[in-house]
Parts: sequence; C-alpha cells; structure tokens
Amino acid sequence: MKIKLLKHIEDQANERGISIKDVKETLSNPEQIVPDSGNLKVAQKKYYEDNKEHLIRVIFREEKSLRIGVTVYKTSKINKYWV
Repeated sequence: MKIKLLKHIEDQANERGISIKDVKETLSNPEQIVPDSGNLKVAQKKYYEDNKEHLIRVIFREEKSLRIGVTVYKTSKINKYWV
C-alpha cells in the first residue's frame, strides 16, 4: 500500500513531536485500524515514551491502493481509543 502525507499532517507531526517516519510506519503497519467519521479511518500503533505506553493515531482516507494521511496525534489515553 502506498502512503501519501498531506502538508497539514507534516506540520502537525512536527508541532506534536512525532517523526514522519513514525507516521509512515503507523500507516504502513498499523496494529489496529478503526473507523472514524465519514470516509475516514484511524491507523493506531502503541509505543513507549518516558517509560509509559502511548498511542499514535493517524487519521487517513483510502483511495484504491493509496493511504492519504490527513492528521496525526499521540495520546496516553489508550483505553479510550483501543478496540
């Protein structure tokens, strides 16, 4: 599956301290994909930061064999989002 990142997601990743490599890795090999509003989905992957488990959530849309990253954030509220 090919990955494309919108300029917006690159800006947000930088602002939120998330590497573009981690964004692409989450989109390419998510631990989970959950539905979001409309035609959007969320790719999720757990990781550790400061000895605490966190979650990277990449909101994306799919067009044929392309995943287009729209926005990204990280959270420690895993139980809220993990299905």
